[in-house]
Amino acid sequence: MSAATLGWRDSARRIAPLAWPVFVGQVSVLAFGTIDTVFVARFAAGDLAALAVGAAAYITVFIGFMGVLVALSPIVGQLQGAGKKAEAGQQLHQALWVALGLAAVGCTLLAFPEPFLALAQTSPEVEERVRGYLMALAFSLPASLLFTLFRAFNTAVSRPKVVMAIQLGGLAAKVPLSAMLVFGVPALGLPPMGVVGCGIATALAMWAQVLLAWRVMRRDAFYAPYQIWGRGLDRPARAPLLAQLKLGVPLGASILVEATGFAFMALFIARLGTTAVAGHQLAVNLVSLLFMVPLAIGNAGSTLVAQAIGAGRHHEAARLGWHSLLIGLVIATLMGLAVFVLRRPVLGLYTNDAAVLAAALPLVAWLAVFHTADAAQTIAAFVLRAYKITLVSVLIYVAALWGVGLGGGYWLAFNVGGITPTALRGAPGYWFASTAGLVVAGVALTAVLAVVLRRRRASAPAG
Repeated sequence: MSAATLGWRDSARRIAPLAWPVFVGQVSVLAFGTIDTVFVARFAAGDLAALAVGAAAYITVFIGFMGVLVALSPIVGQLQGAGKKAEAGQQLHQALWVALGLAAVGCTLLAFPEPFLALAQTSPEVEERVRGYLMALAFSLPASLLFTLFRAFNTAVSRPKVVMAIQLGGLAAKVPLSAMLVFGVPALGLPPMGVVGCGIATALAMWAQVLLAWRVMRRDAFYAPYQIWGRGLDRPARAPLLAQLKLGVPLGASILVEATGFAFMALFIARLGTTAVAGHQLAVNLVSLLFMVPLAIGNAGSTLVAQAIGAGRHHEAARLGWHSLLIGLVIATLMGLAVFVLRRPVLGLYTNDAAVLAAALPLVAWLAVFHTADAAQTIAAFVLRAYKITLVSVLIYVAALWGVGLGGGYWLAFNVGGITPTALRGAPGYWFASTAGLVVAGVALTAVLAVVLRRRRASAPAG
């Protein structure tokens, strides 16, 4: 058996046990939104439109802040590889201070969502529902950010299963809570709350997850070497805070650009009417589900690469990073093609509303290319993070996802200049442009990763 074949087998063998728990856990997170989409789609089209706009606003706030916090993962991963466990625990304490500051800002933005509502230009009825939904999520945001740190830390130390278990527990709580709060329980005097009920259910489930995570880290002996407990919360310290922010701010910016490139689609598509944005919400939820696979592979690859770098095994780090990308691309291509072929029955699982289905089907037509390009840019960006390279991702995302995707989508969807083909006017124009933007981002980030890995291999000591 050749050395190359052995290398591929070793990479797959090491990526799989880290990737599948992340996949299951992230699917459970996405299921929060899927459950809300399915319940609200059967409750009222107006509430589904409010969910699309509200979710876009929340994602814009949460994702950028989450990106700052997940910088903890490559930092701890390298410390873990170097055997510096106490330092890894100290870094977690400093990240907690960052999370608390971001939570204060984020809650304010969600409680006063005027900028998002101005972009969406929805009807007064939909706007009222959006406000109620985001107010509930303002209570959920601190818990979501704290749990992000728990997830980032455990991913970095190769312990994704404990995160997965808690996320599945949160999902088990979310399903009945959403059903009760969306549709109401007359026997208990609980009125139907529609989309607002989804937000309340999310807040309750997320705080339950945080409390369970705290209990696990307090009682599990695995965490003892990290010295997380027993001395209270460390005071803010300049060096580790700067390390977190130096990596986290550009990382958060890159994730924010990526997220808003799609979140703002919903806000602009909302101008086209309730049916258009409802169809868009179904398509977004479907591609988000597919995205969990490259996200899991990217997480696993980034963890292994960071640990190898910390241990000084640079050739191994480069091999694992490149193999993560190629494995993810093959899987994403197959999944994208399968769902494209089955798009009609799959969308039929969401709703029986013929108008909403008709609005969603043209959007999903781009799915195979969309998903493959999304996988490429995601995994490449994750591996670059392990090398603490983030600024280049921001620049690429701004040009590709904001410029080509969001700007080009607005030009096509609203027929700016009067030359947009009829088939690309409205929401399909946004999806065509977003697919093109993802292709640009995927090619560019893959090229950057190839250059970085080649240079690191060339400069690494032999053996």
